Amino acid sequence: MKIEVKDVSKKYKDTNALDNISFTLNEPKIYGLLGRNGAGKTTFMEILSGQILASKGQILIDGEPPFDNQRLTEAICLIKEGNNFKRDLKVKNVLRIYSYFYPTWDQELADELIAEYNLNLNAKVKALSKGMVSALGIIVGLASKAPITIFDEPYIGLDAAARKKFYEILLEEYESEKRTIIFSTHLIDEVSLMFEEVLILQDGKLVLKEEAEELRNNTCAVSGTVQDVEEFVKGKEVIQSKNLAGMMTAYVYGSIEQAKSAGLSAEGIPIQELMIYLTEKKGA
Repeated sequence: MKIEVKDVSKKYKDTNALDNISFTLNEPKIYGLLGRNGAGKTTFMEILSGQILASKGQILIDGEPPFDNQRLTEAICLIKEGNNFKRDLKVKNVLRIYSYFYPTWDQELADELIAEYNLNLNAKVKALSKGMVSALGIIVGLASKAPITIFDEPYIGLDAAARKKFYEILLEEYESEKRTIIFSTHLIDEVSLMFEEVLILQDGKLVLKEEAEELRNNTCAVSGTVQDVEEFVKGKEVIQSKNLAGMMTAYVYGSIEQAKSAGLSAEGIPIQELMIYLTEKKGA
């Protein structure tokens, strides 16, 4: 499903949660939606899923707005960090409701995930631990098979082994049946290798949209003498640089091979580090 974001802004009183952002997601991929707290990620996901309206501009999915559009809301599943489910419902009733709502629901997958996470079907949501509530969200998100599936920090309370299992199952399901997956997380190092495209928001603005492989191949940290590094970065876009005792390190758009051929030390920049540098106030 094609997602077109056209000049979207969202204002809450005196705060611009989103500030005139525009971009297009053309095809099913795993997208990493990154940014610091307050960057506007959750607001964007809520507008995309049809839960709230933009103050200005619009999001179109296959040419239609998602708000108050049953055909599209049945094709979008948003799992947020918390408060996804009514606390007084039993787990089995939550799953039954979602199975009725999503025409693409995969009950076999839901049953496998229930067993994997050892979820008590007769427990009420309010009696579950944070980890089990997260597991329930993961089950709904994956089993929905929604063409647009959005995970916003979906793993609160899950230990490292349970998170790893989630990532593995998500990739398996994606490979068997492609869909648009938008993944927002602060544990970027854990999941960055899954991302096919990266979007970074800062203060409600889009500061980067790039294919993940291009990002990995075309950004690097170069180190050497101040003179050599300054010569290498001439005409290149420098993200950040620092000097110490006659030596210099610069985070730059350029290839590792090119830097090494210039006699400099070079290595890739992890996406998490790149996000931090791009969203620092002075560089945003």
